[in-house]
Amino acid sequence: MADAHQKHHDYHIIDPSPWPFLGSVGAFVMALGGVGYMRYLSGGSFKLFGLELAHPWLFFIGLALVLYTMFGWWSDTVKEANEGHHTRVVSLHLRYGMIMFIASEVMFFVAWFWAFFDASIYAGEAIQVSRVEFTGGHWPPKGIEVLDPWHLPLYNTVILLLSGTTVTWAHHALLHGDRKGLVRGLLLTVLLGVLFSFVQGYEYVHAPFDFKNSIYGATFFMATGFHGFHVLVGTIFLLVCLLRALKGDFTPKQHFGFEAAAWYWHFVDVVWLFLFFSIYIWGGWGAPLSHG
Repeated sequence: MADAHQKHHDYHIIDPSPWPFLGSVGAFVMALGGVGYMRYLSGGSFKLFGLELAHPWLFFIGLALVLYTMFGWWSDTVKEANEGHHTRVVSLHLRYGMIMFIASEVMFFVAWFWAFFDASIYAGEAIQVSRVEFTGGHWPPKGIEVLDPWHLPLYNTVILLLSGTTVTWAHHALLHGDRKGLVRGLLLTVLLGVLFSFVQGYEYVHAPFDFKNSIYGATFFMATGFHGFHVLVGTIFLLVCLLRALKGDFTPKQHFGFEAAAWYWHFVDVVWLFLFFSIYIWGGWGAPLSHG
């Protein structure tokens, strides 16, 4: 009888889980709440089945559900790994999943690069289609002062390149069983990620243009802002890995959670290099620099 229930395959059949359903509910509530929040900020109304949803609370309730789902689902995944359920086949499929996720993120950023290059390369067409700003037929538009790419943007580039080095150091330390090197490398990477976010926040506060009423500002803030959000997510991802490393998790043979975080961080690094060269340097070429 014991033989009949013994597993003879490399796959892991998970137990019934509430997380897919709860995550779907949270995402739906957060989406409705997001619409209601925007209507609330604009002073409008958003009614559904006679209920007034133009307030911020529904969005934050949905966000809390999503975050709770992420915590619970990933905690279960870590538990399954520690129990030995992540066989070579399961680990391979987890890697495939992470690769597909990063590929979808690449296409996400392609949209913002596309918008920026469309507005900059075909600046003359913006005269005909833009109701907000007339570019004057050239890029950057007349009257726009741009950020000096060799000041804070270059500083942030160095920060991210250093962080890519420290996370690689942490990975090599893990592969060689050096837990102190793993912790130190992760700690430095997290600190560099936090520093990048602070520098970008300072840059945004002192930017000589804003998001509204400027096609340059809109494309700039959408591209760099979403990258900044990804840096924040990646920093939290690596912070979780640091806490797990301090608890003794990860071994040279089993450390997919850390590996996924490192892949994500390297993706963030590469996207920034494209942003730096295309938006800060090429996109602002010939425009007056802001020295504020």
